[in-house]
Parts: sequence; C-alpha cells; structure tokens
Amino acid sequence: MSLLKKLAGETAIYGISSILSRLLNWVVLTPYFTRIFAQGEYGVVSELYAWIALLLILFTYRMETAFFRFGRAPEDLQRTFSTTSISILLSSFVFTGLLLLFAAPIAAWLEYPDHPEYVTWFALIVAFDALAAIPFARLRLQNRPMQFMIFKTLGIIVNIIFVFFFFEICPWLMEKGWTWAGIIYNGDNKIVYVFIANFLASLVTLLLLLPAYFKIKLEFDFILLRKMLVYALPLVLSGIAGIVNQFIGIPLLKMLASNDLEHNKAQMGIFSAASKIAVLLNLFTQAFNYAAEPFFFRNADRADAKMMYAQVAQAFALVGSIAFLTIMLYMDLIQYFIGRDFREGLGIAPILLIANILLGLYYSVSIWFKISDKTNVGGYIAIGGSILTILINLIFIPVIGYYAPAWAALACYGFMLAMCYWLGQRNYPIDYPVGRILGYILLAVGFYGIHLITNHFLPEILWLRVLFNTLLLGIYLFTLYRMEKNGFLRGLRGKTV
Repeated sequence: MSLLKKLAGETAIYGISSILSRLLNWVVLTPYFTRIFAQGEYGVVSELYAWIALLLILFTYRMETAFFRFGRAPEDLQRTFSTTSISILLSSFVFTGLLLLFAAPIAAWLEYPDHPEYVTWFALIVAFDALAAIPFARLRLQNRPMQFMIFKTLGIIVNIIFVFFFFEICPWLMEKGWTWAGIIYNGDNKIVYVFIANFLASLVTLLLLLPAYFKIKLEFDFILLRKMLVYALPLVLSGIAGIVNQFIGIPLLKMLASNDLEHNKAQMGIFSAASKIAVLLNLFTQAFNYAAEPFFFRNADRADAKMMYAQVAQAFALVGSIAFLTIMLYMDLIQYFIGRDFREGLGIAPILLIANILLGLYYSVSIWFKISDKTNVGGYIAIGGSILTILINLIFIPVIGYYAPAWAALACYGFMLAMCYWLGQRNYPIDYPVGRILGYILLAVGFYGIHLITNHFLPEILWLRVLFNTLLLGIYLFTLYRMEKNGFLRGLRGKTV
C-alpha cells in the first residue's frame, strides 16, 4: 500500500469520527437549534462557542503538537505523555479556578450580566476538553484512529441525547405533572442548557479516556517541558490567530453591524447558521489535519518525504474542489438543514467553502516549519492573517454586514497560504504542483459559475434542478478524470507520480 493510500485511509477513519460526530451535530442540532431559537438567541450561542474555541487554545497551549514532535520515538512516548499530561492538568486547574472566580465580571464584559452561569459552564467544558486533548493526541500518534473515532462519536451522541432530554423530554414531563423535571429544566433560560448538555458530553468523553491517565508513571521532566513550551508557544500565537481568523467576525458583528444590539445578535445568528453549510467541507479539512499532522511527523525521515508532501497537498486540493462544487450544486436541498429565518445568509457559503480549501492547503504546506522547528514562523504568519481579518471586518461590517467575516476569512487564508508557501520554498523547498492545484480550484469555480448562469433559465422545479446539477457534476468529474487518469490518479493506485 502506498503512503498516500495509507494517509487516505487514516483520513477516512479520522473523517468518520470527525465527520460523523460533527455531521450528527449538523444534521440534528443545527436544524433543531435554528428552529427552536430566534436569530438573536442562536447568535448568543454562537458567540459563546467562539470564546470556548479561544479558551481551548489557551488551556492546551498547543501541547498536543509538541507531543507529536517530542514523543514520536517509542522510547520517548511515555515520558513525554506523562510530562505533558501533568502540565495540562495543573494549568487547567488554575485557569478554571480563575474563570469560576471571575464569572460575574466576565459575563458583564460579554454583555450578559444576568447570566454568569454561561461563564461557569463553558469554563468547565473547556477544562474537560483540555484534559482530553493529550490522550486523544496519543491515540493519533500511536495510529489508533478506530478508538479515536469511537470516543469522539460517543461524546457527540451523548451531547445530542442531553439536548433532546432538556428541550423535549423535560417540558413533556412537566406537562404530565413530573415536578422533578421542573427542578432540572427552566424554559426561561434555554441557552444555558446547550452548555450543560455539552458539559455532560465532555465529562463522559473524559471518563472514557481516564485509563490513559491511570497509566501515567508520574514522570515529570522539566527540561523536556521547557523544550516543548519553546516549541509550542509560537503555535499558541498561531492558534489564537487562527481562532481570531475563524470566529472574530461573530463578536465584531455584535459590536459593529448597527447601533441596535438585538439586530446585531440576529446578524450573528444568521452568519453562524449559514456558515454551518461550510462545515461540510470543514469536516474534511479537520479530518485531514487530524491524520496528516502525526503522519507527516512519522514519515519525516523518509528519503521521499518531500514528494509525499507534494502529493498530499495535490490530493487535498482535488478532493476539496470536488466537495466545494458538490455542496454548491445541491444547495437547493442542503438549504433545508437550517431554519427558514436563517437562509437569507446562504450567499456566504461559496466564499467560506473556498476559504476552507485554502485553509486545508495551508495545513499541508505549513508542515515545513513544524518539522524544521521554526514554529515561530507559523505564529508570525497567523498574526499577519489576524491583522488582515480584523481590518477587513472593522472596515466592511458596517457596510456589508455578515458578508464581511466571510470575505475576511477568504482573504486571510489566502494570505496565510501564500506567505507559508513563499517562505517554505526558501527554507524547506518542496516541488508542489501549483498549476494543478490552482487548476482544480478554478475549474470547480468555473463550473459553479455555469451553474449560476443556467439557474436563471431553469424553472423553479426542484427535481429538474437537481437532475441538471447532477449532470453538471458528472461532466466536472469526467473532466477531472480525463485530466488525471494518466497522472496523479496513478499515484493513488500506488504508482509513482
């Protein structure tokens, strides 16, 4: 089996866990939340999850990537895992204590002064997710994607079960006279139960991973920890910048969209719901990153490593372009997964989908500074992307509303990819097939343009539109096949490209 096939297999398994879990979230919870919550309420949920994503970077301080770097040798695995886990455990205890202590002023700063419980619950969620991060990283490094998949999927299933327990079963039980259900559930504060359900899911996931902690030999290496922190801290900057790039548009919409706070919350909700369409491609990007990072480190010493990296980037661009066009051609069906009140924002979907392709390519191209221990470069690039993101949002949110964060994401990831490639070619040159990669993306965009033009002439008959778009997708796939049947596709069969 070729290495490319091996990576594809691992990506598929990680994809099942990542895609299945988040697809369950997307198929079940996104339609549900966008129907039971008003635009503004859903905006509040989305904003708080943006802060959770940022806090998780701070709680883990990118030690999972440092764990890949310093624990890849079998003789170093136990010592590195023990040192990293103890560090995360101690820091999480301190950070969580601070959040709980200052929950009220933090809630007031977020403009939710009557709800300090929001801060309490998301502090506990972040703490448990941080404690699960290194055991999950160990599963990835040890090439155990099936166990990774099972634990991830069980976590999201538990989350879904508790969501429906709180929002459907508890109100039904209250109607039937079960007074204890009224003690558990308060319908006047629905938002908090989203976080309670998540907390319970995070707790269950951590309990499943506890055996990994019980195996720790309490081996703590200060010298190793210092090396790991030096390696990881630039990645923390990169991670913070990445969260800023991905989520800063949501709180900025609340601040800048207008002078009406309720209108701005609605803008957050519309943007967040519509951006969930891009999750379909982001799932693949996430699965690819889960598999690729440890895969790249495990095979870094191979003589053909650079050729492999180039093939991986090309493969991602090929699959990502197909995913982009498929999603956009079937938008007539996909749109029904979000509530009617939120569909006005679907115009941002193609922008965010292309942005996610560029982000996935950045993950692939960025391997050079991780392998060569120049992670500070990644921090600088991500900070530059964050500055660009913030500037575009500040300038254009008052003008074009929730379209501004979408265009900012596209500009940011394009900038990061270009800078990473340019610097990489000077420090760790890899012969990426740039022409082919651009060709896949531009061809997909071109077929999407044909779809937009022909849509003006097709009648508003769903089955006819789906049939025509299926034909269009078939022509696109056949074109790709003709382009690559004697080239790149041979590499997928285990031959040299």
